[in-house]
Amino acid sequence: MRIKQISVTELFGIFNHVIPLNTEDRITIIYGLNGIGKTAILKLLNYIFSFQFSGLNNIPFKKLQIDFDDGSCLQFHKPPESNIDDNVEKPEIRIVLKTNTSRNEYELLFNQHDYFIPERTSKKTLNLKNTENWTTKKEMPMMEDFRKYAIFLYGSTLQKLPEWLQDIINSIDIHLIESERLLNISEDNEMIPSVNAYANELAENIQEKLAEYGTLSQSLDRTFPVRLVQKASTNSLTNDQLIKKLDAVENKRKHLINAGLLDKDENTNFQISEQIDENIKQVLSVYIEDVEKKLAVFDNLSQRIELMKKIINQRFSYKEINIDKEKGFIFTCNDNSLSPEKLSSGEQHELVMLYELLFKVKPNSLILIDEPELSLHVEWQVNFLKDLKEITKIANIDILLATHSPGIIHDRWDLTVELKGPQR
Repeated sequence: MRIKQISVTELFGIFNHVIPLNTEDRITIIYGLNGIGKTAILKLLNYIFSFQFSGLNNIPFKKLQIDFDDGSCLQFHKPPESNIDDNVEKPEIRIVLKTNTSRNEYELLFNQHDYFIPERTSKKTLNLKNTENWTTKKEMPMMEDFRKYAIFLYGSTLQKLPEWLQDIINSIDIHLIESERLLNISEDNEMIPSVNAYANELAENIQEKLAEYGTLSQSLDRTFPVRLVQKASTNSLTNDQLIKKLDAVENKRKHLINAGLLDKDENTNFQISEQIDENIKQVLSVYIEDVEKKLAVFDNLSQRIELMKKIINQRFSYKEINIDKEKGFIFTCNDNSLSPEKLSSGEQHELVMLYELLFKVKPNSLILIDEPELSLHVEWQVNFLKDLKEITKIANIDILLATHSPGIIHDRWDLTVELKGPQR
């Protein structure tokens, strides 16, 4: 399911905005004067689809409606500010789901004092009442402390959010790339440069793929004799087919070496004579099948790494990015190594956005980007949408971005939605 349109009424008590998303081009750009509500809309969406409903109280609005491509819509209604009792810390929000399959509406009067909020992580949604859903041991103390704290504050009557609301929110993955994106929180709750955090994260991802590659290699090696015998009863490949497949395998291996995922091996590129024995053909056929399976482990990761390297090396002057299995990404400038945090602010902004778009999002997600133009040279801004189009094809994502920059829009005004205030 995908979001088709976003509508907000009386945002900050003033603005009424309707934002239809470009579902075919997969990129929608919102622009307008400062204070018109661009960032607020991105935050509202992020609050909802990360189960941070309390954040909705931070932004004044009367009604927010999200229309989906299946004909259903999700509405959030807030009482007028004048009707809010001063003795109530946070007003109830009326949440309504209208579906195209039933005349019935699902409705909930939400107050965070009454409900446990499932917390979405990169792996799954956590239910605060069900410890079986915890994803890692590291999360257990945090979640357990939160549960005890919630019960201490609100009593033991806290209930789970209704399934219809959890289902609709879990059906949409949203990832917000905020304007303040150069700092990240480490596992020790310390602020570190995002580029360093992402370099370490990429190294971990590479190590995971290498471990998967090693496990698969061992499994295929153990069963090689059995599969070779089984292959003897089938037709083997012709010489031309063997040569083409071997060339393809070696080309793929070179790409993975260039991407920093495999070490260079001088002995892999060998030639086949014009006429070879049928038994040798059968051995080579099984060998090729095995190598194709092994190298396929890296397909998704290598495609993203190659695109990141291509864009970064096109944009960064006098600097080159390379991938290291231990350090993630490293930079060189005039043959001297350069740590990522030494990059300029514009280079760090570009690198952080690229990394998040390529490595931190799920397929079919809606990615929210606030002010992508920050610290970017005009030439980089002009090329931003072109890079973004390449990324959307690989990552299979939708983009909603908020900008002040005509350079970002460049010649794609057909992708824009202007947010306007009431006429004076």
